Amino acid sequence: FSASGFLLLVPAVLWLFPQQLCTHESIQVLGCSASDGVDMYGLDAEELEYIDFKKKEAVDAQPKFVDHVEHTGFYQQAVANLENCKQNLAIADQALKNPPVKLDVPHSTIYPRDDVQLDVENHLICHVSGFFPAPVSVYWTRNNQNVTEGTSINTPYPSKDGTFTQISTLKFTPQQGDIYSCTVQHPALEQPLTRVWDVEQDQPGIGPAVFCGLGLTVGLLGVATGTFFLIKGNECS
Repeated sequence: FSASGFLLLVPAVLWLFPQQLCTHESIQVLGCSASDGVDMYGLDAEELEYIDFKKKEAVDAQPKFVDHVEHTGFYQQAVANLENCKQNLAIADQALKNPPVKLDVPHSTIYPRDDVQLDVENHLICHVSGFFPAPVSVYWTRNNQNVTEGTSINTPYPSKDGTFTQISTLKFTPQQGDIYSCTVQHPALEQPLTRVWDVEQDQPGIGPAVFCGLGLTVGLLGVATGTFFLIKGNECS
């Protein structure tokens, strides 16, 4: 809870099955600011479904291979939750006289999802963590050119320390020499945080060839020297 936003976490549920006891952690994240909002359901630290308020739709974030869990009327309920959240935020701001917001600086890493092969489609992942408040903005470039096609970003996910984690992905096809970057913007940063990743295909270096050639030369010199002394020894005898 802060002057600029309101966050509600609804964690922990115990599921019972016949002849066994299974504990799972379910969570709903509901948050808002004066101009934006978030509403998301998760299970065991995995995002199930979230609301895209800009596109005015509920987004299924579950992988294709699982039995999907659907929330009927999720978007309509989220709109109502958002309005209530903004009303509560306005009341709290007035009562607390707009207290300053505690800011936590984000950290980011960039890496490919799969082993890199030239001309084979892959995904770059920009993993951003440890920030507060949510969300962050993530921008991608390829060879210093902005890229928007093939990009996506998930809903901020809360950590146990009160900060958030957010992941952005970029679908790409590796080409030799290409340079990619993900840039994170957040109020806690004095300047944008940029991580760079470049496409490198292993090429045979000159080092092994030089050392092999040098070793062969020394070996041949050794053989020639040994032969010379062997002949001289036979002449002396």
